[in-house]
Amino acid sequence: MSKSMSKSPLDNEALINSPLFAAMSELEFNAVTAFLERHHYHKGEIIFSEGDPGQEMFIILTGHVVATVNLGNGKQRKIYDFEPGRFFGEMAIIEDAPRSATCTATEETDVFVLQGLDFYRLIFEHPMIALKLLGAISQVMTSWLDESSRFLNDLLRWGETARLRAITDSLTGLYNRRFLEESLNSRLEGPNKVKRNISVMMMDLDRIHEINNAYGEAAGDKVIKAVAGVFRQVLRDADIAARLAGDEFAFVLPDTSLEEAMSISERLRLAVSALPIPLSWTDSQGRLQEIELSIKTCLGVAVSPQHGTTGPELLAAADAALRKAKDQGRNRVIAAE
Repeated sequence: MSKSMSKSPLDNEALINSPLFAAMSELEFNAVTAFLERHHYHKGEIIFSEGDPGQEMFIILTGHVVATVNLGNGKQRKIYDFEPGRFFGEMAIIEDAPRSATCTATEETDVFVLQGLDFYRLIFEHPMIALKLLGAISQVMTSWLDESSRFLNDLLRWGETARLRAITDSLTGLYNRRFLEESLNSRLEGPNKVKRNISVMMMDLDRIHEINNAYGEAAGDKVIKAVAGVFRQVLRDADIAARLAGDEFAFVLPDTSLEEAMSISERLRLAVSALPIPLSWTDSQGRLQEIELSIKTCLGVAVSPQHGTTGPELLAAADAALRKAKDQGRNRVIAAE
């Protein structure tokens, strides 16, 4: 990776030179780092203990971390030192297994954390980047494990089948309610909770039931799928879009203020309303009919901690704002009170 990446907002030499990103371009590097969260550990602080569930991997920015294992006689054995630029914790995510060692900061240490949910988002949303990321992990693992290629192949197969079905909506390809709620809760709860603003937007489509009644449920599904395609044009890489049910959608926007979320919501509303949706159907006389529809939408917006500090609180606040937008005449964006 070239030194020109020092222009990145994540201007850290150890991160840029980490073997994890050695094969990536600047655009790929920035796409991955959009998912990272920064955390600080004090000297002597345990990052995780042997046997803990593994839900994150870590990349050291500054400081030093040592990995130890329990020998069973009350003694600990050091198995590895991690310096700036090195990463650890990835195997618990890949194997979906408990931590195999205890990792402790031996001095004041800063790390970037990649959540397990975001690890699989990279596989789903950026497969070429994911292959480079997994390839880098595999190269480092070869010094520790003889069967690293087996883990890589198993992960790719699992990530493209079972995991994909578990976290996505089959009609739109967006994430599902389960993934959105887990991702939101992981950022707001627990020891690694994010202290920055997180915005939540709720959306539903105006009068979709009238389209279903007039043209059939297949037409309604086509409208929903077409609208979902607009989201990718407006949202950022780190944002999460999910279909909750029917014509209901929700969005999680990390590091986003209420003002920024309102602006993004308005762009979404305008983009959806400008979308032409052609429909064709056969009437009762067997004649082919065609029409071009436009669809309007309402959005409700909430932000932490102003409107809630937990996932359910934020979703409820955004949903209340959405209902208010519908009551006030639809086709508008309302912020939570």
